Amino acid sequence: MRGLGRWFHRPVLSVVVVFYDMRREAERTLYSLTPAYQRGVSAWEYEVIAVDNGSRHPLDPTEVRRFGPQFRHQFYPTDSPSPCVALNSMVKSARGRHVMCCIDGARILSPGILRRTLDILSLFAHPFVYTLGMHLGRELQNQALLNGYNQRVEDELLNTIDWRSNGYQLFRVACLAASSRHGPFGPMTESNCFAMLKADYLALGGYDERFQAAGGGYCNPDFFNRIHETAQFQPVRLLGEATFHQFHGGAATNVPPDQHPGPIMAKEYRAIRDQDFRPVYREPVYWGECPGEFRSLLG
Repeated sequence: MRGLGRWFHRPVLSVVVVFYDMRREAERTLYSLTPAYQRGVSAWEYEVIAVDNGSRHPLDPTEVRRFGPQFRHQFYPTDSPSPCVALNSMVKSARGRHVMCCIDGARILSPGILRRTLDILSLFAHPFVYTLGMHLGRELQNQALLNGYNQRVEDELLNTIDWRSNGYQLFRVACLAASSRHGPFGPMTESNCFAMLKADYLALGGYDERFQAAGGGYCNPDFFNRIHETAQFQPVRLLGEATFHQFHGGAATNVPPDQHPGPIMAKEYRAIRDQDFRPVYREPVYWGECPGEFRSLLG
């Protein structure tokens, strides 16, 4: 019975991952958050909250729990295509002193993200730890789909590597996302995996819930900007790590370039902020190592 006590203490980190009709993608994403995949972490150090944002075909809670006792599923009933309200709600219910937000559940994490994040969170008074974004495939998925890229092709691509045993192999079959196009040391406009104090997230107001466009519109770049505009936060970029976007029919990532909702997103941003979107960026502290598979990004 003594061994059960650790599940009742407060985890260091709560990982909140938002899904919308992503059963195929969720299995890989959630697996990438298990101690069997993440290197150097113990299950008691963190919890994972898998939230369905009004999905028509929600995840099976039993299947989510099978990833470990620190995993739980939460269905958030809503008709909104934006994940902002659901994510904010789940952060409020998170038990960890720190939170990691993954606004797009279609992204597989590289295997050092949790350990690196846990190691650095206590080193700064107000840390903001974030990662690069990658797309599975040889080119951005908005363009790749015009050349036949789809879920079947992606499944075959992932079968060419043993990513479940060594997630760094994902760098071999992926390209930089548009938000990370300047590379590991260049400016970024957003991150789909970041961690910070829960109290800081709540004090900042979390994601702005006025962003109601599909996928949240500019809510994620807007949050990134607000962090970088606030002097108390110390941005920390994880070297050698990234998230890898799976093809799932996303509102912005998986539509042809001429159908991209950018104009709609920009209009909503102007209505909310009374100005055009302009990225705000501060040079971060870099933390981590560069595994061999990552070094091709260094030029």
